[in-house]
Amino acid sequence: MGFVRDFGEIDGTMTALVGGKAANLGELTRAGLPVPRGFCVTTDAYRVVAQAGELAATTPENARRTVLETPVPLEVRDAVVACYRGLGDRVSVAVRSSATAEDLPFASFAGQQDTFLNVVGEDAVVDAVRRCWASLWTDRAVSYRETNGIDHTTAYLAVVVQRMVQSAVSGVMFTANPVTGTRDQVVIDASPGLGEAVVSGAVNPDHFVVSGTEVVERRLGDKRFVIRSVPGGGTEHVEVGHDDEPCLTDEQIHALAELGRRTQAHYGSPQDIEWAIDADGALHLAQSRPITTLFPLPDNNKPGHAYFCFSLAQGLERPITPMGRAAFREIAGSAFEIVIGDPVSESCVEAGERIFFDVTKVLRSRVGREFVTRLLAVMEARSAEVLRGLFDDPRFTVTSSSPVPALRRVFQLARRFHAPATVLKALVDPEKAARTALLLEREVLAKSANLTVEQALRQCVVPVLPGLAPTALVGFALLWLVGKVVRVGPGELQTVLRGLPNNVTTEMDLAMWDLAREIRHDPVALRQCENGERPAALDAFLARWGHRAVAEIDLGLPRWSDDPTHVVGVVRNLLRLEDENAAPDLVFARGAAQAEAMIETLARRALGRGWFVRFALRRTRLLAGLREYPKYLVITLFGALRKRIAQTGSELAEQGRIGQADDVYFLTFEEMRSPRGDLREVVARRREVYDREMRRRHIPRVLLSDGTDAESVHHGTAAEGDLVGTPASAGTVTGVARVVMDPVGAHLEPGEILVAPSTDPGWTPLFLTAGGLVMEMGGANSHGAVVAREYGIPAVVGVREAVTRIKTGERITVDGGTGAVTTLG
Repeated sequence: MGFVRDFGEIDGTMTALVGGKAANLGELTRAGLPVPRGFCVTTDAYRVVAQAGELAATTPENARRTVLETPVPLEVRDAVVACYRGLGDRVSVAVRSSATAEDLPFASFAGQQDTFLNVVGEDAVVDAVRRCWASLWTDRAVSYRETNGIDHTTAYLAVVVQRMVQSAVSGVMFTANPVTGTRDQVVIDASPGLGEAVVSGAVNPDHFVVSGTEVVERRLGDKRFVIRSVPGGGTEHVEVGHDDEPCLTDEQIHALAELGRRTQAHYGSPQDIEWAIDADGALHLAQSRPITTLFPLPDNNKPGHAYFCFSLAQGLERPITPMGRAAFREIAGSAFEIVIGDPVSESCVEAGERIFFDVTKVLRSRVGREFVTRLLAVMEARSAEVLRGLFDDPRFTVTSSSPVPALRRVFQLARRFHAPATVLKALVDPEKAARTALLLEREVLAKSANLTVEQALRQCVVPVLPGLAPTALVGFALLWLVGKVVRVGPGELQTVLRGLPNNVTTEMDLAMWDLAREIRHDPVALRQCENGERPAALDAFLARWGHRAVAEIDLGLPRWSDDPTHVVGVVRNLLRLEDENAAPDLVFARGAAQAEAMIETLARRALGRGWFVRFALRRTRLLAGLREYPKYLVITLFGALRKRIAQTGSELAEQGRIGQADDVYFLTFEEMRSPRGDLREVVARRREVYDREMRRRHIPRVLLSDGTDAESVHHGTAAEGDLVGTPASAGTVTGVARVVMDPVGAHLEPGEILVAPSTDPGWTPLFLTAGGLVMEMGGANSHGAVVAREYGIPAVVGVREAVTRIKTGERITVDGGTGAVTTLG
């Protein structure tokens, strides 16, 4: 059993023995990089004094006390002292924790365990090692492991003992910009004295950004504090006052950047580096670990390209399962074949387990810019703003100005799918047009039954939509025309869209309200529901709507029929609704009556054109509700396909090729049908990546090929005071905010204002009792906005950082007419 290892004996494969930090320092030493001499007290030594399983079973405080009170075995002490003497006579050292769960690609553990600087003397070094061991069980370290899904019983601690660099200046360096994600920038923070001042955040350091051979940004900090070594051991904090001179010369900045690039080249990935420059000007590398927060670059990444996050625009922040992404690839291939005549287009890419579209050609086309940003302005306004911010980027200079090719393609598609005839039928007989559209559900399911899963996705989604979309578009086009021929006030046209018929999403929500009323009048069902059990009355609802779900555009996620927890939770919320006037069916009916009244108001205002206003807006009301239907058809198809996939999953599990039936959603279609082979390792690896991506907090709306999150550099001007977004549903409401990140199991009191990152139809049952809606994502015509208008609740969407700047319990005012959200405290 080896209790110590010199850095020169360590490489990157030895994490289990020496922990992440020491493994990296050994790797860097062997690579010939300027690492101060040192050794590692291995996890074997820790195991002698601590049993992880026993410590994990107690409280963090008791675990720390146990480690601190356990004597260091003599053989461990002797090994540590011998190596310490080998570094020099009473040399000062840094004693730093190196956990086995540390400096990982997905979790840095920065600052979670303790470090002791300028430790001098044998007894002091041994004591510092013991205190490092105990720091594995600090409250912050325990919490960090739990947040990152790391089992406490698998965490062991090694300790690095390394010669101190008496730094003239030191700091941290990132070989990719950690704020913007830009991969070809080196970011350096520097301050005089020991690096702990920068690492701990005790000082405002000098900040430099290097791109290539140029320092593109310099921001000098005040550097009021310096941490220095004290003779005999320990450190002191010295206040030195404001220092307005840079602590690094340009030569030193470029030398550091070059060292960073060499380190990154060795590891093959961007690095977070701690460094120091001594009094003689020599540069030392004190630590290197992966930058864990960077969003992954797309597959098949191409220089100078821009990628739009489609899944985020659909309200899906979470990653998409492998089978969900496989379904997108089939649908995208069909779309590219129909729209641009290229079934093998590489415009659909994946990054971070999410779906992106390459929008480079769009940005380089004057027509593409205009069309896509106008479309996104009503669907996902923030993304439109970010894309507009790229218009002046020289990488995306317009190379195509003529509208002729685009118009030619539109006319070809319109002719192919008989769009003019569809539009004419909708104008002449909107009731029949709506009935015809609603019959497509049966046609799609009947056709898909005779196809493979891939064939169904290619033939029953995109080819169907062009025959349906014009019907709904007629309704919105007529609404837009009315706005041109008659003077309208804020929110008046939105009022026309309240209580729309032929909207499957509101139909589903009202069915949920009917279910709640049925349960309220059934004592047995009511008791079951209040206890979180499944009442029998739920079966009829699920028979009709069980193919719906939260995040339902991911084929790999369970439907309500698989897991009705969300439905039961919403019903329990509805049962708390005591105000009869707030009953969703009555609210919907009042909205429809207000819409009819508004049509008459606008018709009278139009004078001689009142006949046209009535003609147009009554067709709008009959047709605009179909806006939700295309997605509903896709989800209905997904529900049917999932039954077939689930059967295959059960067979694979019975054969022992996967661990459980739902592992099938972590396979591709080809793997699912493969006749033999153990797929459990493939599933485990993909589940690990998926679970890691589930913890990611920020997803870029637009990602550039150099890793830049376009929103971080093209974010527009922040509004002072009020939060500002896109008006989505007119009206003003003041109430208590409820921030909800996941609708499953969410508790929303009647009248509370729902604040959410995004929504899809699976969220909309919560709208039934909400007093208002605030969303980070979305535009005036996104799902959440459409349903909010129908229910007549004020809504503002596209509000940047809404879920972080608004707190649950705060009183806020939502003005759905102006797009302002005011926090009242």
